[in-house]
Amino acid sequence: MELKHIDIAHLSVSSANMRVKGNPVDLASILPSVRARGVLVPLIVRAKPSTEPGEDGSPDTYEIVAGKRRYHAALVVAQESGEAEPLPCAVMAAGDDADALEASLIENIARVDPDEVTRWESFTRLVREGRTPEEIALTFGLTEVQVKRTLALGNLLPRIRGLYRKGEIDAATIRHLTLVSKARQQEWLALFDDPAAYCPTGHHVKAWAFGGASIPVRAALFDLDRYTGDIVSDLFGEDRYFADPQAFWASQEAAIAERVEAYVQSGWSDVVVLPTGEPFHAWEHERTPKRKGGKVFVAVGPRGDVAFHEGYLTTKEARKLARSETPMAQPVRPEIGAAIQNYIDLHRHAAVRSAVAANPSVALRLMVAHAIAGSSLWRVSVEPQRSANDAIAESVENCASETAFDARRRAVLALLGFDPDMPTVTGGCDGDHGLAGLFARLLELTDSAVRDVLAIVMAETLEAGSALIELLGVHLGVEMRGVWEADDALLDLIRDREVAGCILSDVAGAGVATANAGATGKVKRQIIRDCLTGANGRAKAEGWVPRWMAFPPAAYTLRGGVQTTSRSTALGGLVEAVTPHITPLAHAA
Repeated sequence: MELKHIDIAHLSVSSANMRVKGNPVDLASILPSVRARGVLVPLIVRAKPSTEPGEDGSPDTYEIVAGKRRYHAALVVAQESGEAEPLPCAVMAAGDDADALEASLIENIARVDPDEVTRWESFTRLVREGRTPEEIALTFGLTEVQVKRTLALGNLLPRIRGLYRKGEIDAATIRHLTLVSKARQQEWLALFDDPAAYCPTGHHVKAWAFGGASIPVRAALFDLDRYTGDIVSDLFGEDRYFADPQAFWASQEAAIAERVEAYVQSGWSDVVVLPTGEPFHAWEHERTPKRKGGKVFVAVGPRGDVAFHEGYLTTKEARKLARSETPMAQPVRPEIGAAIQNYIDLHRHAAVRSAVAANPSVALRLMVAHAIAGSSLWRVSVEPQRSANDAIAESVENCASETAFDARRRAVLALLGFDPDMPTVTGGCDGDHGLAGLFARLLELTDSAVRDVLAIVMAETLEAGSALIELLGVHLGVEMRGVWEADDALLDLIRDREVAGCILSDVAGAGVATANAGATGKVKRQIIRDCLTGANGRAKAEGWVPRWMAFPPAAYTLRGGVQTTSRSTALGGLVEAVTPHITPLAHAA
C-alpha cells in the first residue's frame, strides 16, 4: 500500500465497507480523540472506479474501504472549526471487491473486539494465509512489535486462553505466562486449580517463572556473545531476561572477579565486594583518595546489577587513619581562655580585613578561592543545566559552545592542579590545606591567569534562563549563528502551526510558506528540515537562527508567552544602555 494524505473532499464511503449500511455512525468514543489530536490511524482507501485522473496522473477521488468512523469524525471536526486537514490514508493497489471487503473486515474486528485472544485468533488466520507481521501491522495501523506481542499468545495452552477470555485471570498474568514453557504452564494450572496452594498472578508470575527475581540482560558485566545460557525475550516489555539464574551468576561473578583484579592492579589498596543484596551506604563511609589508602566497594543487587564505589573508607577506618597520621599529644592546659581567644580573633580579623580592603589583587584571589571551595559563610552553586528530555540534553552537550567551554575549563583545571576529569572547577579543591591551600596556589598565578579561572567559575555558576543572560548576550555581542545549528531536538518540539508557518517563511521564503499554509505541522517541519540540510532538492538555508534565540530575542506571533522576549522587554532601556559598550574583545570572547 501507498501512504499519503488526501483532501477530505476527495473521499467517500465505499460500498464494499461492511458498515456502509445500518445504524447511524456512533462517534461518541472517537470524536474527543479526533478533536484533540486529529486522525492518527490511516484510513484504508482505493481509487474510485470510473474516476478521471487528476493533473498529476493520480485518481481524483477515493473510496473508504475501512475507517468510516474516523472519516465522519473528521467531517464533524471540520464543520466545527471551519478547517479540514487532509486525512492520512493507505491506498490499496488495484483489486477486486473481495480484497476491499477483507480489509474492511480486519479493520472492524480490530476496532470492535479489543480482546487479545480474539485478536490473536484473527492475526493467526492472517498468518496462515501468508500475511507477514509487517503486513498485518500496516493493515491494522499498529507497529510490528504490537503484532508480535499479540501472536505471542499462541505460546499459551488453550485452557489458559479460555480462562483469560472468561475474565478469570488478568492481562498481566497472561502476558508473563507467554515467557514460560508449556510444561511450566501446566504446573501453573495445577496451582491455579488447587485451592490450598499459592498461585502467582500478575508480575509475580515472572518471579515464579525464573525461580526468584528476574534478571534483565542489561545487568550483565560480561560479553553476551560468550554467554552459553538461554535468554528469554519479553515481547510485552522492553527487556530480555536470563532464563537460567545459575548460569548468569556464574558468568557475572567471573566478570566481577576480573574487575576486582583490574582495580588491584591499578593500585587500589583493597576492593571489598559486599554480600549480594547489601546496599552501599555513603553516609557510613568517608571519601578517601587512592593515594591515602582509599578502597573500592562493590555493591551487587539481587537482580544482578553491580555498582562500583571508588575512593571510600568506613568511618571507623577513616578515623583510625587520621589518628595514625596525627600523633596524639598529651593534653595541656591552655594559657588563654575562650574569652581572650575571642578578643584576639576579632582584633586580628579587623586588622586583616582592613589590609584586604587595601589590596584588590589579593581580594580578587580570595574571592575566586571562596567561589571554588566555599566556606562556612559562602555557598556557590553550579548551574545544573536541567533539560526537559534526553534529546535536549544531547543537543546542548554536543553544541559548539559547550565544546569550546569544555576546552577552557580543562585548561583551568590543569592550571590549578585539579583532577582533569572533574566535571566542574567550582566545588573542587581536595588538597591537604583546603581553602587556604587553594588561595596560596592563586597567589602564585598572574592576574591574567586568575581572570581565566574567575571566568570559568562565573560561567559555571551563571543561572540559565535569567534576565542576566539577556543582558550579557547583548553586551558581549553573542552571535548564535556562529555557535549553533538547527537540529531535530528543536524541530521536533515545534508543534504550533502558526509558528511553523512563520519559520517555514524564514527558511524557504514566503511563496513556499503560502503554498503550504494548509499542510500539517509534520509536513511543514519536514520542509523546514529539508531547507536547513539542503535535502530533497531544496536550497540550503545557511546560518538560520530562530528569533527566540537571537540577542536580543523576538517573537513570531503577537500572542506572547515567549519567556526570552518577555525578560528582554522587562529590562527596558538597560539593554540599550549596555549596547554601546560592546568592545572587540567582548566579541572575541
